[in-house]
Amino acid sequence: MIHTEAQRPVKVAGTGRLRRAKTGDVIAMQQIINGWADRDAMLHRSLSQLYENIRDFFVIEEEGMIVGCAALHVNWRDLAELKSLAVAESAHGRGYGRDLIHACLVEAEEIGISRVFALTYVPELFVKNGFQVVDRSVLPRKVWTECVYCPKFPDCGEIAVMHGIGGADLQPERDVLPLSLELKPR
Repeated sequence: MIHTEAQRPVKVAGTGRLRRAKTGDVIAMQQIINGWADRDAMLHRSLSQLYENIRDFFVIEEEGMIVGCAALHVNWRDLAELKSLAVAESAHGRGYGRDLIHACLVEAEEIGISRVFALTYVPELFVKNGFQVVDRSVLPRKVWTECVYCPKFPDCGEIAVMHGIGGADLQPERDVLPLSLELKPR
């Protein structure tokens, strides 16, 4: 069980323990993620990417071994991505994928995020956990900055799914942001 800042526990199925990732977990996380990526089930992650984003990650630890991970990466004021969700094949069927998704959603709500999306080859898992399949065009262009470096770009086949926290609208906020840097006289 993990207690977040608001002290709302996130229950974990099986005998695993859900917690925030530590730098000592990165090698195991990479092995799980890249094991699935080698099967074309997700994207590869370098050690550098994992270390640089360690604060985004939750892990499931079972008997001292990391058996799953997922990250919540904030993209904008109202939008975050649930990414790198992976559970070791030996730990499948214990509900750890659901637990990791739930931990990310709880954190998203606590920090004020109203929408969480994922790009996935397995939309069924997300739909079972309250996400909806959405057209990729509802995601802002900033989301795709990582995609241009992917060897599968532009034909990866990933499906966009989104979850509205507290019933939030799945459409992005349409804030008007200043697009020019006009210098005003003093």
